[in-house]
Amino acid sequence: QVQLVESGGGLVKPGGPLRLSCAASGTIFRFVGMGWYRQAPGKQRELVASITSGGRTNYTDSVKGRFTISRDNAKNTVTLQMSSLRPEDTAIYYCNRATMSALRPWGQGTQVTVSS
Repeated sequence: QVQLVESGGGLVKPGGPLRLSCAASGTIFRFVGMGWYRQAPGKQRELVASITSGGRTNYTDSVKGRFTISRDNAKNTVTLQMSSLRPEDTAIYYCNRATMSALRPWGQGTQVTVSS
């Protein structure tokens, strides 16, 4: 009965910011690494940011310097602060475990559309 609920997406102009939130339930949240993934039409889902249980972060090259992942273990939430958004950032964004072997069922995701 694990549930992952993403929110915060929307339509934004190039260069603008968005903050995505993920609420996790049914897991021992504070002991697992979490990540944000995205999937654009016709492309495979990719991991763009991750954060370990201890707070260590990692980013794919295309978002380094623009995205910041954080977590609040007390609230079982993970956030993705995005800035300087580009049209190529357009995708459905999902949160999940950062370790492939530990992935839970995917949530619905939240749509981010970057367009002028």
